[in-house]
Amino acid sequence: MDGGQAQIIERGVLTAPDEAWDVAVRQAEVIGRLAAGPRVGLAAADAAAAELGVSRRQVYVLLGRWRAGEGVVSDLLPRRSSGGRGRGRLPAAVEAVLREVIESRYLKRQRRSVAAVHREVVRRCRAGGLPVPARNTLAQRIEALDPATAAAAREGADGVRRLRSAGGDPPKIEGLLQQVQIDHTPVDLEVVDERHRLSIGRPYVTAAIDVASRCVVGLVVTLEAPSALSAGLCLAHTVCDKRPWLERLGVEAVAWPMSGKPHEIHVDNAAEFRSEALRWGCAQHGITLAYRPKGMPHFGGIIERLIGTMMQMVHELPGTTFSNPAERGTYDSQASAVLTVTELNRWLALAVAAYHGQVHGALGQTPAGRWAEGVAAGGRPATVTSETAFLVDFLPVIRRTLTRTGFTIDHVQYYGDALKPWIARRDRLEKFVLRRDPRDISRVWVLDPDGHAYLPVPYRTLSRPPISVWEQRAAIARLREQGRAQVDENALFAMVEQMRQITDDAAAKTRRARREVERRSATPAPRAAGSAPPPPAEGRADEEPVQPFEVIEQW
Repeated sequence: MDGGQAQIIERGVLTAPDEAWDVAVRQAEVIGRLAAGPRVGLAAADAAAAELGVSRRQVYVLLGRWRAGEGVVSDLLPRRSSGGRGRGRLPAAVEAVLREVIESRYLKRQRRSVAAVHREVVRRCRAGGLPVPARNTLAQRIEALDPATAAAAREGADGVRRLRSAGGDPPKIEGLLQQVQIDHTPVDLEVVDERHRLSIGRPYVTAAIDVASRCVVGLVVTLEAPSALSAGLCLAHTVCDKRPWLERLGVEAVAWPMSGKPHEIHVDNAAEFRSEALRWGCAQHGITLAYRPKGMPHFGGIIERLIGTMMQMVHELPGTTFSNPAERGTYDSQASAVLTVTELNRWLALAVAAYHGQVHGALGQTPAGRWAEGVAAGGRPATVTSETAFLVDFLPVIRRTLTRTGFTIDHVQYYGDALKPWIARRDRLEKFVLRRDPRDISRVWVLDPDGHAYLPVPYRTLSRPPISVWEQRAAIARLREQGRAQVDENALFAMVEQMRQITDDAAAKTRRARREVERRSATPAPRAAGSAPPPPAEGRADEEPVQPFEVIEQW
């Protein structure tokens, strides 16, 4: 086949009016017979003219066009005059004014209207004693501009992006979990609390999709805004077997086998994806952290389309907020809300299962089928058995010096017998690396000085209730408002308890209070109060600390 790039001209087969085409077909039947002979005499021309209802001269004109062309019907279609279109009819001085005003007034970020630009053209022409062009003439000159150039001048890079072909090609992805794209979005749905079944606002969803198979491999719904923690939770959901999670939701019959450690995660340039915890966690687990090239959103188009599809499905649920206020209209989302966060998770699990079983347009098969093919070709991806141990490496990093009473973080003390061997030589040790789950700060994970293992260290006062970092910060702010220059641990927890009581009392009345209660209930299950962690006794294999990197993952 010819590999050249020459254009193939459309000569009216599809664009010619039906009447003109029918006439050309009749003419072709007659002219084609005439053209078969070496020469056409007057008698033959007159007979053809009578048959076609045209003059002898017109017959010879049609015959010349047939022979000069390719001997096809379109050679005889009427030729239309351009009427002078494309050629300027204005004086050169007026054309110069139009060009100058378009350049200086229209192609600017102020984005003046055609009417405003035309007023300037009128002013300049009258000042120069030139004929004033019509507004339509100016509009035609503007329409003749290159759309991408005009959009770049008036709207900048974002405006021109929709008019240009995608810059750069995303890398080709073929293997399972070779690249996983992750992103967040507010869910277009009002959810309710478990107790009062009243609206508490919109949650957030963090989703992960495998590019090769288009399978959803991770999904996390939170009431907190997107953060490094939600990215870590989504990764933990991605690498672990999802059966225990499905059983907790009560949908154990749903098949969701898509799990495993990704080779690369692809994210945008949001702050939560540039956190120290996420970068370290990915590096330590051999996961490449790739960022979307700036100005090229199509590099993350797969996860964007997934989220868009997911939100379209959510719009069918009671309590949806739709995509915008105009689309929502007079629909009362808060009054119509009926789903809790747990029920939304359950619905999403079923929706993902349905999505995996539908033929994907880009694949030509179901995502589940493509995943099964990948498993058959390259084996089942390795998963992580301990979600907690994996998540530790993605928790926010804090550095503190060890004292005789342990560690102090934001006015809260942490101590355990496991710290005793290090307290005696604390003067020779650097600052310790600590990790803390913002949802439950009742314990921290302390990396031993040799960097071999993380040890859980609880509150120094074990009777303290588990609280979140958001409650802690709110309590400190409230104490500062009351004029407390010094904040101590007792006052901090007393304030948290007081704020919780106020929130519980107001839960039936205010949406914000119900949301706070629901956030508390969504924290991880706390350990039993009063039970101190066992000291690191030697020779006890069943009391080994959690290993941080290679040892914590059983593949």
